[in-house]
Amino acid sequence: MYNGLLHLHNVLRWVILLLLVITIVRSFAGMTGNKPFSSGDRKLGTFLMICAHITFLIGVYQWIAGDLGLKAIQSAGMGVIMKNANPRFWAIEHPVGMLLAIILITVGRRQSKAPVSDTIKHKRTFWYYLVALIIIIAVVPWPFREGIARPWFPGVS
Repeated sequence: MYNGLLHLHNVLRWVILLLLVITIVRSFAGMTGNKPFSSGDRKLGTFLMICAHITFLIGVYQWIAGDLGLKAIQSAGMGVIMKNANPRFWAIEHPVGMLLAIILITVGRRQSKAPVSDTIKHKRTFWYYLVALIIIIAVVPWPFREGIARPWFPGVS
């Protein structure tokens, strides 16, 4: 079950990145082109938020049940974890960074429901989603990151 959820976690990462890029581009176009905030914009934000929350819940399960999160902290101690980059990334940096990104996505989605002009909605969602994207890119274990690298598509060879 753990491996299956790990693969689902990875697939949803790509869905989130794709939805983030689409929503950022649409928000930028709406902000600069003075376009209305459409139901399509709302739906994209909703799908993005749902995928982010599901991915986070799967990640919390992995953090609790897997060997790289809570178990690593319990067995080695927080002091040891914080002194070593690899275990620190998995036990602290990745989950905290993703939590911050998901909070920003959620707040961005909430801003799209605010009773303000459509241009302001586009501007707010643009900035919340852009910062979330930057954080996600920073804390994903990309294949080129030494010590924490994971394949682009685990399980696919």
